[in-house]
Amino acid sequence: MQQENFHIGQHIREVMHKQGVTVTALAERINTTRTNMHKILKKENIDIELLKSISKALQHDFFKDISDHGLL
Repeated sequence: MQQENFHIGQHIREVMHKQGVTVTALAERINTTRTNMHKILKKENIDIELLKSISKALQHDFFKDISDHGLL
């Protein structure tokens, strides 16, 4: 697949929206504040351990999504 711009924060927000998960709910699931969760969702790139926590919390494989976009 051709490499393209991939904004992980926006993608996480899209998955949250599809699942009906609020920012506050996800923040609680990964043990952070609502304010910090908003900052995370604005990032184009995030730490692997953080992405792993978010993947578990949403039961969604974001690493596969990144790979599918040719970024791994």
